[in-house]
Formats: sequence, C-alpha cells, structure tokens
Amino acid sequence: MNAQNKNGLEHFRQRVFRMVSVGVVDDPINGSYDIISTLALLVNIGAAVATTFDTLNTAYGPVFSTIEAVTVAFFALDYVLRLFTARCLFPDLSPARALLSYVFSFAGIVDLLSFLPYYLPVFFPAGAVVFRLFRIVRIFRLFRINAYYDSLNVITEVIVGKRQQLLSSVFIIAVLMLASSLCMYSLEHDAQPEVFQNAFSGVWWAVSTLLTVGYGDIYPITPLGKAFSIVITFLGVLMVAIPTGIISAGFVEQYSRFTRMGDYGREEDLHFVTVELVPRDAWAGRCIRELNLPRGMLVAAVQRAGETIIPRGDVVLRPGDRLVLCAEALKKEQPIYLREIVLGEGHEWNGCAIRDLNISRQTYIVMVRRRGTMLVPQGSTVLMEGDTVILYSREPRREPRF
Repeated sequence: MNAQNKNGLEHFRQRVFRMVSVGVVDDPINGSYDIISTLALLVNIGAAVATTFDTLNTAYGPVFSTIEAVTVAFFALDYVLRLFTARCLFPDLSPARALLSYVFSFAGIVDLLSFLPYYLPVFFPAGAVVFRLFRIVRIFRLFRINAYYDSLNVITEVIVGKRQQLLSSVFIIAVLMLASSLCMYSLEHDAQPEVFQNAFSGVWWAVSTLLTVGYGDIYPITPLGKAFSIVITFLGVLMVAIPTGIISAGFVEQYSRFTRMGDYGREEDLHFVTVELVPRDAWAGRCIRELNLPRGMLVAAVQRAGETIIPRGDVVLRPGDRLVLCAEALKKEQPIYLREIVLGEGHEWNGCAIRDLNISRQTYIVMVRRRGTMLVPQGSTVLMEGDTVILYSREPRREPRF
C-alpha cells in the first residue's frame, strides 16, 4: 500500500471514528448516526418488552421479529465499525493491542453480546434462559447516551472519585453481615433448626435486616435472638447511611467544582474573543490546521447553525461560522492602556481628519468603529458623529486633580 492510499485509509478511519463516537456533532452524518443508534436501541428494547405480553406477541409477533432482526444487524455493523476504529480510540497503543483493549473492555463486551446470541442459535437457543439474559445485556448500551448529558456524567465521576471510600464502607458492611449471620445462627439454630439450617440462612437474614429490607420469611423467636436483632437493625441503618453520605458529599463537591470552573478560568487569565466569518475572509473555506495561528492561540469552539462543533484540525470553516478564539495572557507582559471614546453630537473631533487631531504623542488611534464596521485608521480618515474611537496610550491615563 503506497503512502497516498495509506493516508486515505487513515483519513477514512478518522471519519468513521468520529461518526461512531457519541456526542461528536461536527458533521450532519455524525449527528444522524447518533440519532439512528439511539432509536435502534430504544426500538429494540421496546420490542423486547412488548414480546413479554402474550396478547401483543400473538398479534404482532412477526413485526417484533423483523424489528429485532434489523436492529441486531445494525448492532453487528456498529461493532464492526468500532473494531475498525479501535486504534483511534486508543492512539497510544499498537493496532493489535488497541483492538484487544476495545474487545475486552466493558463497552466492547456489551456491544458483542448485543448481537452475538442472535446469530449463534446453536450455543444460545432462543427459548433458553441464557438467551433471554443476553438479550437484556443490550440495555447496557443505553450508557452510551450518558455522553450527551453532564448530569449523568456526574454520577460516574462521583462513583469513580469516591471508589476508595465506597469500597471501605462495603467491606465494613460485609464483615458486619458475616459476623451477625454467624451469631444469629448460633442463637436460633436450636430453636428453629428448619429455619436457620446453616450459616447461609443467617446470611439471608442479615442481608434483609442490615439493608432494612425486612422480608419477614426468616426472623428470630428466642429472647436473645430478638435482642440481637434489634442491635443489628440499628447498626444496619447506620451502615447504609455511610455510602449514602459519601455519594451525597461527592455530588456536592462535583457541582461546587463546576461552579468554580469559571473562577479558575479568570485566575488563569485566559482571553476569549468571538469573530464571525464572512465570505471574503481568508479563513473561510480553510481547515483549522491551515490557519497558522500564533503560538499560544487556538480555536476553542466553532458555532455553526446553532450547534457547537469540536474544533478538530480537519474541520473546514464556512462563512457564517462564529469562532471562539482563546489566547493565554503573557506572564510578564507590559500593560496596554486602551480607551474608548464615542463621538457624540458637537464633539470637537467630528469632521476632522486623524492627522489634524491635537492629541498627545503618547496616544495613538488604533481602531475606529463606524456603524458596526471596523476601520483601520489612516491619517486621512475623517471622523464622524457616532464613531467609536479606540485609543492606545503608552502611559496610564492620569485624571486631573482639583
């Protein structure tokens, strides 16, 4: 394969990767694929739920079978596309390792089980319990919708961020559950040998008591057993409150961090400016990578037709796009003193050319805004009423003292 064909294949792979990636809407095809994927999953799950009703299954069984065949075929195609773009998902790994990383990831296993049982009836008979269980696995594909909503992403971030505390609380609950089950077995086995037959019976009682479920199928009848049950019930309330408090604190911290993100941006002293491209602009019709922006400056976002596009290098800018440009402030920059003067009625500069103005040699006119248009100031430029004049001074303006 020559270099040109290889580059073309890699470009095609990147296009497919952006298409199958959830939430990438820099192209109508990518957004349409997200909509089709979500609809296919919802229709598939809806049909699976409807088949559990005998009347609906009898009347519309062939329709449900057709829906399942079409949607499962789409899931299989989606899996093949994700295998093809695995190296884009894991760019730091070799192609083989990237492929294996996706195949054995949680998302890869769910994607595989979403269609594999349907095409392997020998290993997964349609009437077997394991087939019905694997059909339920498709529901986990709904987690892909999680990428669209920050509120859902917060749940994942909180659990991941507090995993150590949550594991500690689960370990404490497990130890308490095992200890209480053994104690209850010792107290109640002689009085109820048919109920507390072994330690597992005590575990079932401990689970229903510690987790405040209280099924009532197993309960103590001896005075010591009842007293011990009261203590375990109180401990269960306290133990369940520990992970609840951890998760609640995590939500508060996460939303507080989101609230402070704007303040962090101001502390870093980043500067943003928004410009709108017109057909005669040099950037219109060019890729972002071809703009040759100065060092320290980048395109933070592209707004097009009410949507925000991720500013990737191969995104082609169009007339009407609104670009959000970001630049980091210099750490030891010399301050620039700018003033803005609006020429009202009767202002002495009205009708005067810039070269004729009596201003300080330390002051320069850097821009003139007239009826929404920016003018580059020339010596012959005549100022008019309503103009906004931007002046630059080498020294800060000193207000007169009275």
